Amino acid sequence: MSDKPSVLFVCVHNAGRSQMAAAWLTHLAGDRVEVRSAGSAPGTAVNPAAVEAMAEVGIDISAEVPKVLTIDAVRESDVCITMGCGDTCPVFPGKRYLDWKLDDPAGQGVEAVRPIRDEIRTLVEDLIAEIAPQDAR
Repeated sequence: MSDKPSVLFVCVHNAGRSQMAAAWLTHLAGDRVEVRSAGSAPGTAVNPAAVEAMAEVGIDISAEVPKVLTIDAVRESDVCITMGCGDTCPVFPGKRYLDWKLDDPAGQGVEAVRPIRDEIRTLVEDLIAEIAPQDAR
């Protein structure tokens, strides 16, 4: 079992919000956090507007693919963050659950996705400060 915290991001299609959140956490926390993302009803591809919005900030998610939410993914995570998937996420005792209220980027252009991307970054930065702060030296 890893001693670093693990986070699972869940949205319906695993094609926008959860993909951007996972990418931000990986980008900002590096190897200090184990990162997963999944969807309760995964789409066929990551939202092109999300890919474009993340590319604008130097993060490439073009090779990511939507993944199905599994009980094992929840079981193996310390923190499960949902984004609009309602009650479809399995609940296990001892896990921490957060629900981030974010607009759905599905069907939106990059102009509408940028503010969602930026809001996710802020939420991820706050999460990192809480679960995996940098060592004070």
